[in-house]
Amino acid sequence: MRYSQLFLRTLHEPPRDAEVISHKLLSRAGCIQSFAAGVYALLPLGNRVADKIVGIIRQEMDRIGGNELTMPVINPADLWKETGRYQVIGPELIRFRDRNNREFVLAMTNEETVTDIARKAIRSYRDLPFMLYQIQTKVRDEPRPRGGIIRLREFLMKDGYSFHADFEDLDAYYPSIYEAYLRIFRRCGLNVHDIEADSGIMGGSGSHEFMLECANGEDRFVFCPVCGYRANTDKAVAIKPRIEVDTGDQHPMEKVPTPGVKTISALMEFFGTSTEHFLKTVAYMADGELVMAIVRGDFDVSETKLTNYLRCTRLELAPEDELIRRGLHAGFLSPIGIEGVRVVMDTSVEDAGYLVAGGNEVDTHYQNVLYGRDFSAGDIQDIAVVRNGDRCLQCSNGRLELRPGIELGHTFKLGTKYTDESSMDVTYLDREGRQKRVVMGCYGVGVERLMAAVVEQWHDESGIIWPASIAPFQAYLMVIGKSEHEVAVGDELYEELSGRFEVLYDDREESPGFKFKDADLIGIPLRILVSERLLKQGCIEIKVRQSGQVFNVSRTEIEPRVKALLDELTPRP
Repeated sequence: MRYSQLFLRTLHEPPRDAEVISHKLLSRAGCIQSFAAGVYALLPLGNRVADKIVGIIRQEMDRIGGNELTMPVINPADLWKETGRYQVIGPELIRFRDRNNREFVLAMTNEETVTDIARKAIRSYRDLPFMLYQIQTKVRDEPRPRGGIIRLREFLMKDGYSFHADFEDLDAYYPSIYEAYLRIFRRCGLNVHDIEADSGIMGGSGSHEFMLECANGEDRFVFCPVCGYRANTDKAVAIKPRIEVDTGDQHPMEKVPTPGVKTISALMEFFGTSTEHFLKTVAYMADGELVMAIVRGDFDVSETKLTNYLRCTRLELAPEDELIRRGLHAGFLSPIGIEGVRVVMDTSVEDAGYLVAGGNEVDTHYQNVLYGRDFSAGDIQDIAVVRNGDRCLQCSNGRLELRPGIELGHTFKLGTKYTDESSMDVTYLDREGRQKRVVMGCYGVGVERLMAAVVEQWHDESGIIWPASIAPFQAYLMVIGKSEHEVAVGDELYEELSGRFEVLYDDREESPGFKFKDADLIGIPLRILVSERLLKQGCIEIKVRQSGQVFNVSRTEIEPRVKALLDELTPRP
């Protein structure tokens, strides 16, 4: 394509709200345009990249027997009510009524619609297994859209769903989707970590995330450098350091006035102790029930772990008026003397010894609080967030490292969550004519997020460096100078190369420096340069964007050299 025909406007400066490098460079390179937080257009250059990514995803899904379909973005609310997710999911799910007052939702994922499709088709074991996938728009009223196209409200996603006769068949199929995902990311030029993950609102018996380690990543995962253990922070477990305490001399619990002592640091100074000798109490409403979560003071509560343990659909901090109604006060909470409230205690508290805890009165604390003597908990569970430096539970030798990353894909073993009798009730007849429950898997990849991740990894101070597999064009052809001879050679070369390669021909009447800057910013793998000086030497220049290598080749060699270089620059699965 000629530059003069391409709708492309590059920017000298990034948008003022751009914080991460992918947002800055994709905006400056004319790939995306913002309309609102989390709402972006893919401009022609960005759309070409997205199409390449979609093509790779489609090839890998077809390779493992996937069947592509397209499901509606507008879903009848009745389907979501069948599974209970209509009531469970908060404002992230956009709900509305049509002109006939019928309730609908905008699909943020498609478990309900694909399960409805499957249950109308499955009759016997002969119909299983199969996998359906789509590459379709999703809508999510994301509360904190950020990072340009890393976290969006409207986004393009590949979501796939497999249907199986039993868990054994799902387990046998799962590695094929796992390997397909790794091939997708490698073909896009990325090396990712597969990590244990929480299933979240999708549910199911197990899940994995595919995470790109990245300084600008919005997610965190833990890594053990000794045994290689990796997990999402919501799923990770670790050995909690025990506190060496002497409880031989029984010190009685004592209520201490603490007027004006508000912060943790002030409390530590007041009591002459450190954070691990405090009892941290957080009050939540779990599906309308007041729950106290308690951890040792040097830990934080993992709301995901707590939600999973309680099996609640909605967990939120208890409002102050609810606490006041019960005679409690935020900032001075503890389970001491509390009745009629469920208490979930983290395992870090069991052997913590004497602790300082809230006095359940304003400006009051207890000291010398001992678990088992002064308070008890009906539920003891790991509900703490893993910290940087905690010892690895898998090998007991390594120290866990917290690393930032971008989640690129997520796979779930849904099991019977959506096919159960209490949900959408999908069954089949086995070989003996017995009715059995269908088992499901679910697999997602975000297209725009994958594009942003590539830019986060592949860039330099001059701009984007696209891997050849997903670059909007393979070669950037430019002519320096305006002589008829130079322009004629450029035109001939464009006609010759565009028959075999995707070429962007910069035919604008701009200065060489301007063209060079745009070429580097846009990040096309090869830059082909025609100039009078080079023509006098009987050659054309090819520069590799990734390495900066420059080759001077003759006209007869240019086509095979371009092919050879592109082959070298194309990531292999």
